[in-house]
Amino acid sequence: MTLRQTETPPFPAIDAPTLKRWLHDGGEIALLDVREHGQYGHGHPFLAVPLPYSRLEAEIARLVPRRAARIVAIDDGDGVAVRAGRALAGLGYTDVHVLEGGAPAWRDAGYTLFAGVNVPSKTFGELAEHLLHTPRISAPELAARMKDGTDLVVLDGRPYAEYAKMNIPGGICCPNGELALRVQELAPDPGTVIVVNCAGRTRSIIGAQTLIELGVPNPVYALENGTQGWYLADLQLEHGAQRKYPDDIGPDVLPALRERAQTLARRSGVPMADVAQVRAWLADPGRTTYLCDVRTAEEYAAGTLPGAQHTPGGQLIQATDQYVGVRGARLVLLDGEEVRAPVVAAWLARMGWDVHVLRDGVRADLGPGLAPDIGAARPHEPRPTPPSITTLALADAHRDGALLVDVRPSMRYRKAHIAGARWSIRPRLHTLGIPPGTPVVLLAEDAAVGALARRELEQLGVRDARLHTGTPEEWRQAGLPVQAADATPADAECIDYLFFVHDRHDGNKAAARQYLAWETDLVNQIDEWERSIFRLPTGLPQA
Repeated sequence: MTLRQTETPPFPAIDAPTLKRWLHDGGEIALLDVREHGQYGHGHPFLAVPLPYSRLEAEIARLVPRRAARIVAIDDGDGVAVRAGRALAGLGYTDVHVLEGGAPAWRDAGYTLFAGVNVPSKTFGELAEHLLHTPRISAPELAARMKDGTDLVVLDGRPYAEYAKMNIPGGICCPNGELALRVQELAPDPGTVIVVNCAGRTRSIIGAQTLIELGVPNPVYALENGTQGWYLADLQLEHGAQRKYPDDIGPDVLPALRERAQTLARRSGVPMADVAQVRAWLADPGRTTYLCDVRTAEEYAAGTLPGAQHTPGGQLIQATDQYVGVRGARLVLLDGEEVRAPVVAAWLARMGWDVHVLRDGVRADLGPGLAPDIGAARPHEPRPTPPSITTLALADAHRDGALLVDVRPSMRYRKAHIAGARWSIRPRLHTLGIPPGTPVVLLAEDAAVGALARRELEQLGVRDARLHTGTPEEWRQAGLPVQAADATPADAECIDYLFFVHDRHDGNKAAARQYLAWETDLVNQIDEWERSIFRLPTGLPQA
């Protein structure tokens, strides 16, 4: 069974001009790009949120918690949006539409398809640097100052895992969301020069500007072009560093930190919200409210409020579309000390979000039963657990002729896969032409992806499908033939992989230059409607 592209969807299809109006009419809207990561990164509308069909049911509740929110699904004009729409309707979403003709129709209507990811956040960063005149320092100049013994500290504004891959020598990991709380411990002497860096541009700019607007007395700079700029200047990066900010903050310094953070929030028009107000918002069926815990992963794991998702502050600014799927929704931020949340909220307000800070943060008592409607399945339709198969049983099934379908990422398949296993991905499973009675084993890296692929096979009439989540090393130990294939699947089939300057951190200077040129050019691609989303005044007071 396959879905014909011409099949009439069970919900409205809209044209590109209608969608463009909807995106800027002031109402809530979730523009969900249900293509895979590589397709999305190749070109998508400015405000499109990535939600690959291969993961749709696993991620939708987090990205679009209110089932009555207005949703538009966009694909490549190949019918995947219709399939996604059916899945959403089955989960109880009631206001679902598809963009007629998908991304090609958007382009043909004269609207821009933006390459890359996190495009609104990165565009905002470029505008911020231009309008706020964020001081910057080049890689050669920073290297010269380091060599001369200048009293300086390099703070890496990325998450720890990114920092550990490569960093400026001597740099200390302090993600942007932590800067307001930790910088005084990291640079107690006001004469110490602070340089904030990331891999490219956005987090360097936002991090440095954050410190400037908080009134930190130190000289502050953004490292121009981040670690890529350092590498392009033929300077050596450090790999595997483990330095990070101190965990403890002295209680005697918290009042001053809190005051300057909340001053910045007030200046950006961010109000505090008390428990009664937030309870009312969470109980309101007519408006989407996100409860966002901006603390560290360790703090979040130790306890948070019901219904709060973990949205580390720096990344919530850098990659908002990975956490919030509904444009026009209300965001309520919380932390443990009312320093980090106000600062992150100040930036989100400038990015055009209706954002508030929960007074008392994680200490607030919102009461039971008021978490957002985040159930991804109806209570009477629990998600079935697919039957699994062990590595040893997989070896037997392989010898007995079961069809192995590898739904791991395409680059994982290229690196190592079981000989004879066919690579595919959920939106393309129908192209395999599997006879309904064929026994199938799905090889998955992520059990959720495997379960959704199995559901897709069931809709195609394939009922005998089991799930295996082993590793190539386990396969080898079980005696299964494991092989590599540098060109299989072909690049055109790797719709889950973004080839766009993918190796800019792996020794490819041309890719690094291309990426930086793309990032700085974003501001030249947006139209007036898209630019009007942002609220960046000029001539801001510095504290």
